[in-house]
Amino acid sequence: MIVPIYIYIALIAGILSILMALLFAKKVMKADPGNERMVEVAGYIEAGSITFIKRQYVTLAIFVAVIAVALLFIPSPLEDEVRPIVFMNWEQSMTYVIGALASMWAGWLGMKVGVKANTRAAQACTKGAKEGFDVAFFGGAVMGLAVVGAALIGVSLIYLWIPNPFIVLGFSFGASSVALFAKCGGGIYTKTADVGADLVGKAEYKLPEDDPRNPASIADNVGDNVGDIAGMGSDLFDSYVASIVAAMILATALVLGPELPLFVILPIVLCGVGLIASLIGIYIIKWAGSEEPGKALNSGTYLATIIYAILAALIIWVMSAGQIASVAVRLWRNYLATVIGLASGIVIGFTSDYYTREDRKPTKNVALAAQEGDAVVILSGLSYGLISVAPAAIGIVIAMAIAYMLDGVLGVGMAAVGMLAIVGTIVANDAYGPICDNARGIAEQGELGDEVIRVADKMDSAGNTAKAITKGFAIGAANLTVLALMFSFAHEAGIEVIDLLSINVLIGAFIGVVAPAIFSALLILAVQRNAGKMVNEIRRQFEENPKILTGEEPADFNKCIDIATKGALRELIIPSIISIILPLAVGILFGVAGLAAFLAGSILSGFVFAIFMSNSGGSFDNAKKWIEDGNLGGKGTDTHKASITGDTVGDPLKDTAGPSINTLLVVMSLTASIFMGFLLAFNHGAGLLSIFL
Repeated sequence: MIVPIYIYIALIAGILSILMALLFAKKVMKADPGNERMVEVAGYIEAGSITFIKRQYVTLAIFVAVIAVALLFIPSPLEDEVRPIVFMNWEQSMTYVIGALASMWAGWLGMKVGVKANTRAAQACTKGAKEGFDVAFFGGAVMGLAVVGAALIGVSLIYLWIPNPFIVLGFSFGASSVALFAKCGGGIYTKTADVGADLVGKAEYKLPEDDPRNPASIADNVGDNVGDIAGMGSDLFDSYVASIVAAMILATALVLGPELPLFVILPIVLCGVGLIASLIGIYIIKWAGSEEPGKALNSGTYLATIIYAILAALIIWVMSAGQIASVAVRLWRNYLATVIGLASGIVIGFTSDYYTREDRKPTKNVALAAQEGDAVVILSGLSYGLISVAPAAIGIVIAMAIAYMLDGVLGVGMAAVGMLAIVGTIVANDAYGPICDNARGIAEQGELGDEVIRVADKMDSAGNTAKAITKGFAIGAANLTVLALMFSFAHEAGIEVIDLLSINVLIGAFIGVVAPAIFSALLILAVQRNAGKMVNEIRRQFEENPKILTGEEPADFNKCIDIATKGALRELIIPSIISIILPLAVGILFGVAGLAAFLAGSILSGFVFAIFMSNSGGSFDNAKKWIEDGNLGGKGTDTHKASITGDTVGDPLKDTAGPSINTLLVVMSLTASIFMGFLLAFNHGAGLLSIFL
């Protein structure tokens, strides 16, 4: 297949993105790291983050090696070659490893710069909000640009090497494996520390946020980096690549004639255009960064969206020149599908913002409920989380319906591509949040004074809003992406209709509905077990050494970091294995039709769980912050204590289980597609139990 030259737009954009990421990293490193105490605290955070990531990557390397070997033995998607039974699929195995390495590198670079940017952002806050914003945002931009650059370079080069979307599927599967480990492990780590620090330090001993006397304070800051920077970056890397691959596979199946190569590379080209729009958006955000960081972040997102729509229209105009009318019209229809997807992403993101921001009615109502006690605040937060599912679902449904009318299931796939077109800007905004969170803690521990802490708090508040919007984007994009992957799986498996009256199909659907619930329960229980150990350790230190509370002797930060690290790595193994074993088991037992229903069930219930948990957790968190700002009596009151309980309940929901469901859905969908040839070998794809059912 001849690959159209337009693909080089994406390749060049990817290379430019990496170069800009390195330039921004250099700018961050040149900034003043602050006083000796700040450098010491930042050193603890950096050492803890690097230790965790190294241990996680060692565990992940074993997992990746096992899957890479397994991929060698499944049927190759290159049907034009005759291969021996052994080592028949080395191309997909190799691209799987490349995808894993690319995702690991992007996460490592983003986290490395993040732990350098935190103390520099805190010091910059001594000069003003604009200076602090610049350092924090440039640090976050490194993550955003590294994620998108590595993804586009990888997809483009692999497709130029072997122009077959099913080979690129291996790259996506590798990225998903890393994302699952990063989100599960990072999420368990950060909430183990956060819950322990809040329950003992804040609720029992009335210590301020990020107080250096709290033994879990450094572990909490480490968690922001390994969970919110490296974890979320890997998550969006995974969804980004999967959306491109899903659209490429659908184009291969649904486009006939000589125009096929043009439509196969269209998702890659439009993502390259989106990356250029993100670069412009990042510069606009930096330029607009002033005393209102939240306004600057939102304005940059809106403008990046508009710039994408304009640049993508120009590219489509060029690509459609000289084509016959039907091809040109179809190109424009797919362009419109991406714009609809992107608009839908913004709607979902800002819906999450409405239900979680502290100056909005839902979160204020959760805070007011805290006046009635722990149980009432929990009921309020959970209820608003459930309500928030409805507008997000409406956004997805409208996007799907319009995209389907434009170009069938291919239009749905292109809508997913559009939703993540400006992911560089989105990840930059997201990574900005934990950098500001760390900067606020370092400002307190570095004794920079109340005025600097207030500046850092303002930046941190904007970061919380940015994270809520990012999670909305991630959830919406993941669901559109896995829907596209499900369509492509069903088409390749020869499934035209999923018949719910078939018992195999119905059983598969039921198992799929249950899967996200079981997955979430495992992660939340992991946080509960490890947080219990953290609580006991903090209490032990305070009881055995009262001088910690008086500030005469330092707390043992390393012990808390060690508890969070070991616990997270131990607990992430089972959920990660389940994500691959479960779809394979369903496919083997109930056939590919049952597996397609399993994917459909998991997508639908996973969407509800992800939105509900992310938004309810965000609402709990910001209700607590609103009270801590001096409302309803402020800190130290029974109302404040009840809000801490609500935040403790919401923490594993919004930062561990909720975001991890996105990756679970993508991994299960990719597993189904990658191992389809293997599954078709069982009773011709009907499943082993078909003779009994």
